[in-house]
Amino acid sequence: MNIDNLKSQMRKGMLEFCVLLILKRGDAYASEMIARLKEAHLIVMEGTLYPLLTRLKNDGLLSYRWEESTQGPPRKYYSITPVGHQFLEQLQQSWDEIASAVTILQLDYNNKYLPQ
Repeated sequence: MNIDNLKSQMRKGMLEFCVLLILKRGDAYASEMIARLKEAHLIVMEGTLYPLLTRLKNDGLLSYRWEESTQGPPRKYYSITPVGHQFLEQLQQSWDEIASAVTILQLDYNNKYLPQ
């Protein structure tokens, strides 16, 4: 098994969560989201992000508006909807549960876990 392929699959699995986290902080257009994801070392190509944004919009988790730009063509700004906020809360809870379980396994593997 190739570790790079596995890392790529893990990133793709977390991308929906990460996009919603970014938009929780405020509206953003796709290039901004890509830059933020790259800064976090969650490399994303436009070809991956745009279908995800469309799916999230179709699911009612995002909305968008067009805004004129002084630096080129109009930009499509995405924002998280109330339904998206609720879904993000569920994702956050799931993430916390998974991260906690993995941490317990890591500590147990390293003989640092003390059962209570």
